[in-house]
Amino acid sequence: MTPATSLDGLRANAEAAGLALRGGFYPESEDGVPAFPDGGAVQTIVLFGFVGSEQWPMFAASAEHTDGRANALDRWSRRVIDALGSHHGGTALYPSDGPPWLPFQRWARRAEPVHVSPLGVLIHPDFGLWHSYRGALCFPTRWALPEPDRRSSPCSACADKPCLHTCPVGAWAPGQFDQLACGNHVASKDGADCLHLSCRARRSCPIGAAFRYSAAQSKFHMAAFLGAAENGAS
Repeated sequence: MTPATSLDGLRANAEAAGLALRGGFYPESEDGVPAFPDGGAVQTIVLFGFVGSEQWPMFAASAEHTDGRANALDRWSRRVIDALGSHHGGTALYPSDGPPWLPFQRWARRAEPVHVSPLGVLIHPDFGLWHSYRGALCFPTRWALPEPDRRSSPCSACADKPCLHTCPVGAWAPGQFDQLACGNHVASKDGADCLHLSCRARRSCPIGAAFRYSAAQSKFHMAAFLGAAENGAS
């Protein structure tokens, strides 16, 4: 990697490491961005993650993915983002830090034109529901950032809301998610398509269809969801 002297430089190094740069913003008090250990205020925060399956091969080829240990994607994300932070003078933060959990959904909405969908997860006008945030870097200086993209939610123009009525067990409702019903279905023979191709409700959304996860990525995330559901029920 070469040192980043601009957001474009940081983006290039992130992409080389297997991550998409997901925008940045200048934190305000209500954003809940913690101060640096020395008490100094964060001036710029930049988010990183996945869009579609573009970054998946880098993780799939990693030691974390193949070592058989738990939390492979979290461990890989920490290794990669920690290295970016060490190289570029940033302090890393992660969605898995907590409790208390950091407000990554709020930060994402400050950094990009993402909005809360009827499923409760963030939807992007280009990527649809097929994206994620893996971590962030905080900087003590004010970086030059592009003008915010203020596109509206694609859900506002969607009259049918297929995401709310295609789940075979009715797990989704506005503001509600029946994790037990979903988990039982995905773990059953009838739920094989959700397990291998991702959530049927999620797949019904027409936005960002070109960015749908690959079968390997979908199966990985659904297996992680089942593991989390089992741990929560135990």
